[in-house]
Amino acid sequence: MSTRLRIAVQKSGRLADRSLELISGAGLRVMKGANELLYRVENQPIDLLRVRDDDIPTFVADGVAELGIVGYNVLAEHFPDDDLEERIVMRLGFGKCTLKIAVPEAFDYQGPQSLEGKRLATSYPNILGKWLADKGITVTIVEMRGAVEVAPRMKIAHAICDLVSTGATLEANGMKAVDLVLASEAVLIKAPHAPPADLEHVYDMLLRRFDGVTASTGAKYVMLNAPREHLDEIIELIPGADSPTIMPLAHREDAVAVHAVCQENVFWDTLDKLKAAGASAILVLPIEKMMK
Repeated sequence: MSTRLRIAVQKSGRLADRSLELISGAGLRVMKGANELLYRVENQPIDLLRVRDDDIPTFVADGVAELGIVGYNVLAEHFPDDDLEERIVMRLGFGKCTLKIAVPEAFDYQGPQSLEGKRLATSYPNILGKWLADKGITVTIVEMRGAVEVAPRMKIAHAICDLVSTGATLEANGMKAVDLVLASEAVLIKAPHAPPADLEHVYDMLLRRFDGVTASTGAKYVMLNAPREHLDEIIELIPGADSPTIMPLAHREDAVAVHAVCQENVFWDTLDKLKAAGASAILVLPIEKMMK
């Protein structure tokens, strides 16, 4: 049987769709067959193992999969005492959220010391325990697997530690976020062993492509014409530009063409400033793929 590279991904949930978008964006044609636990890639020797997000760190650490896409929060909960950077290949820029302390609106929170002796409900006891220990705070941690935000109302806990995206769920339950415990996003993690020798080229290709897709997210390609006398001023206005390309314009000695890749958003007020500085024929284009 031929050897195939294995990537563990979330079967369903917050990161599932975006993980498949990343994989498809890297040029992999995923075959969604009857087997919901295993998707095969048609044009590369790669299989996707679709599992619970809680299982992904273990699958990768045990070598069942060579790579995995998982939330940093899940990784930190599984390996609270490890140097996580040794496990992470790259941060993927999506699935961003925060793990925060939240309390009822009437709770007078004056800092972590306000939690001393209290009961805190969370789905992340290891992360919370480490955060509190670092601050010298002693609490009773109540582990819950869901609906953490209702714990204070049900008199299960005085406060909670939970993932927050928009804060709407907290607000609906009469609670407020008061302290940051962890910032999270999707990360690509690797197994402790090297990939099989006959798959090293596939592994390296995959990392290059993932890096290219991630780097292009939010990036813009800016093209404009600039009068030579205002060139330096115009280049300074282009956000996040790294060594823009300057090219001569046919039949014009007083102006040049400027092309730049911007890693930051180009807003309308930036375009207005470029126009006021003398730039013309300004184009801002999305970048689908980029390889450094």
